[in-house]
Amino acid sequence: MSTPGTPASTSLAERLRTDLNTSMRARDEVRTATLRMALTAVKTASVAGTEARELSDEEVLAVLRTEVKKRKEAAEAFAGAGRAESAERERAEEAVLVAYLPAQLDDDALAAAVDAAVAQVAAAGKSGPSAMGAVMGVLRPQVGSTVDGGRLAAAVKSALSR
Repeated sequence: MSTPGTPASTSLAERLRTDLNTSMRARDEVRTATLRMALTAVKTASVAGTEARELSDEEVLAVLRTEVKKRKEAAEAFAGAGRAESAERERAEEAVLVAYLPAQLDDDALAAAVDAAVAQVAAAGKSGPSAMGAVMGVLRPQVGSTVDGGRLAAAVKSALSR
């Protein structure tokens, strides 16, 4: 997860701050604005609740995934409203943020993991659509953040309806 020139022990939030400074020096306006927005979202999450705290890398990743989802939805809304320039800006911001997320499982690996989880749950006596929660419970710890939740749910639903 580390970039060239940054130690592997650097936290994701620190990497975002370092990359922000680099993008500011390079005068990369889109990257700078996107990283500022991401760091603001991370800071907001860190002060949410009863006391401020340092977020773990997993928590920072969750914030980034939320921001990516927001950018994707905004791009679709702008494109649907005929505002191509704004949609393109949102897509550019999304691309900056996606670079910080772990690689997603490909379709074949996802299908194999879903099939194995469905078989495991079926062996325990649950099958059909009512086994959705049990299959998701088995899969979520295995795939972690390498699969978008919506994509995972769709794959499980498809496998259970076969």
